[in-house]
Amino acid sequence: MQESDLLKKIAQTRQQTKLKSSNSLVNYQSIEALSKQLDLNQSGVQDWQQLFTWVAQYLEYSPDTSHPNFANRMWSGANPPSIVGEIVTALSNTSACTFESAPVATLMEAYMLEQMLDCVGFKQGEGQMTTGSSNANMIAMMVARNQVAKNTKQQGLFNQKPLFAFVSCDAHYSLDKAANILGIGTQHLIKIQTTDKGGMDISALDDAIRAAQKKGGTAFFVCATLGTTVRGAYDDIKHLTKLRDKYHFWLHGDGAWGGAVVMSSILKAKFLKGIEQLDSFTMDFHKMLGSNLMCNFLLLNHQNLLSCTCADGDNSYIFRDNKVDLGVNSLQCSRRVDSLKWFLDWKFYGKQGFADRVENYYQLSKFAEDFINTSNELEMVVKRSSFNVCFRFKAKDANTFNQNLRNRLLQEEQILLACAYIEEKLVFRLLISNVNINQATLVELFNRIIETGKSIKYNV
Repeated sequence: MQESDLLKKIAQTRQQTKLKSSNSLVNYQSIEALSKQLDLNQSGVQDWQQLFTWVAQYLEYSPDTSHPNFANRMWSGANPPSIVGEIVTALSNTSACTFESAPVATLMEAYMLEQMLDCVGFKQGEGQMTTGSSNANMIAMMVARNQVAKNTKQQGLFNQKPLFAFVSCDAHYSLDKAANILGIGTQHLIKIQTTDKGGMDISALDDAIRAAQKKGGTAFFVCATLGTTVRGAYDDIKHLTKLRDKYHFWLHGDGAWGGAVVMSSILKAKFLKGIEQLDSFTMDFHKMLGSNLMCNFLLLNHQNLLSCTCADGDNSYIFRDNKVDLGVNSLQCSRRVDSLKWFLDWKFYGKQGFADRVENYYQLSKFAEDFINTSNELEMVVKRSSFNVCFRFKAKDANTFNQNLRNRLLQEEQILLACAYIEEKLVFRLLISNVNINQATLVELFNRIIETGKSIKYNV
């Protein structure tokens, strides 16, 4: 089948799937039923008809992430410009490791990184696109490790003073993975308690650093979580920089979710005051800003550290010019082209367009909180810190009830909600990152939750 025929067939299959769908959110199937329906053991060798049967099934049973009732993740349906970028990237099928293999992508990535350095306020910095903030957090920790323990790259962590990293107890689990992978040890990743507002307790962090030093250890890395996954809380950068000046650790900002406020001067001043003082910062463009998965960048407020940290071994067979070959600064060899969709989104919407989007999400999260606070059936579990709205249906044995409510809403193909625990309380975690959500769709979503909750509560 020719390339033009493939594209036409994909478009036709997608359109046919949309026309036959009775519910645009999700066609719910149990694991057993879906496994039987897919019949994955069937042969597909040289059989385009069978291959497109699976394509149709993929489209039919996958949730429509652009639907306003898809409230399950920190991302939603992608921006149209980035979808164009994804299609073109698939068609060109190249790697962004060298200028030779991806000349335009290389220049676009370098351009976009300069734009982000300017947005954040890093005057003499560098950056790279990564596979996501989990990877970016690990690279930041790796750079910090190699700066404090200069011989680690060549000699490993043998005969070194114990290294300690510090994060909020609500920090992302990728920091645990990073401590494991980098040989720091998860027991040397110290989780710091939070305040009532959800941010890291600075006094407790100070105490923990001094305790590590008394044990003969070195405090080398602190991660400021800039929008925690559950509560949406921001750690205080200004207070953390004062501690950094005192103890000389590397201060990283994990803005995977909440870092998007850097686009808005108003929200940047509210949540990211002092961001230009961080040593490193990461953010996902595929979350609140809507680029196609995946689209992440890592910035360092320093120069020439990525290459000396990540580059190793004999790579002369592939890299010709270390000034432009982006793979030199990466942990990967092949690098997927993610810069095209990023660049197209940036040019189409502009910084102001993204600022307007984030500010609208912030106002919608406030509207959602106000609705819940005036409801007789719903309640906020914790006060909203920023964008995340953590609530539940009022009921006896609330955890079990709300889990059953969540399951019913999914099985009846009404709403796909995210759940999380706050101090052993199960909550619905409403994350507004969808351009199709507005006040009217939020009211409809809450009313569906209330109606279904009542039907369970009163066995209607």
